[in-house]
Amino acid sequence: MTNPKDFYLSGQALAAPALAPGLYIVATPIGNLRDITIRALETLAAADMILCEDTRQSARLLTHYGIKTHRSALHEHNERERMGNIVTRLGEGQAIALISDAGTPLLSDPGFPLVRAVREAGFEVFAVPGASALLAALTVAGLPTDRFSFIGFLPPKQGARANMLRPLANNAETLVFYESPRRLAATLEAMIKVFGPEREAAVALELTKRFERVERGTLAELHTFYTEDDTKGEAVILVSGAVPGAVDSADWEAALAKAMEDQPLRAAVDEISTLFSLKRKQVYDAALALRQTKG
Repeated sequence: MTNPKDFYLSGQALAAPALAPGLYIVATPIGNLRDITIRALETLAAADMILCEDTRQSARLLTHYGIKTHRSALHEHNERERMGNIVTRLGEGQAIALISDAGTPLLSDPGFPLVRAVREAGFEVFAVPGASALLAALTVAGLPTDRFSFIGFLPPKQGARANMLRPLANNAETLVFYESPRRLAATLEAMIKVFGPEREAAVALELTKRFERVERGTLAELHTFYTEDDTKGEAVILVSGAVPGAVDSADWEAALAKAMEDQPLRAAVDEISTLFSLKRKQVYDAALALRQTKG
């Protein structure tokens, strides 16, 4: 007779040890189902309930390992209304696991409001670490990993996307973004306008899956490639940090003149001062002089 708390590994039933009460944040594979830890399997099998971003998506993983734990949906549309019930369950001594569709929960996925509420209620939150698209991409992209910033998904609208990118133009660390395949080319184009076409970058697709690939090049080269390519799978975009150095005034003044051709003066000044790491007043004075010359 099988135990409902068993899980299966290579066809063999294994018993999951009992869990202490609390909320368990469990990382799951980002593609390859074998990229899961023994502790994660034990936790999912022993938990009183598994909170899933999408129960149908999670069923594939849980069924593969014979995990029968009750599943319940927790996503961005119902997270806040469900928090009270979950905290109550923890108060009754339950062990509850939280997983996302893939990778580590809370990283561009639901879970932060719940974790905060559980902490504020005085209950334990345990990390069960594992797969992460962010870290997997960093390790294989060939860009500096000593310092990086994770930005996640950019806004889908062009103006909002540009506004989020501009303050990042002079960051010295590697920048990491998530993006959907249908917006990949448009996002690379937006990055060219802010970071410049020669900035070194990489795009990682289908990590850990059969058709995994990582393309390296300048933003301009990657934009050309992905404009022509039929892209599938969620993407991780990595952009190298800005290289500090003296800026040739002729370069930024030419860029300012071009920006003023199709933008209001203030918007052009903001773009160029951010892109070239210049004082705004310096660029603003130059813009006024250019406008007077043309006027």
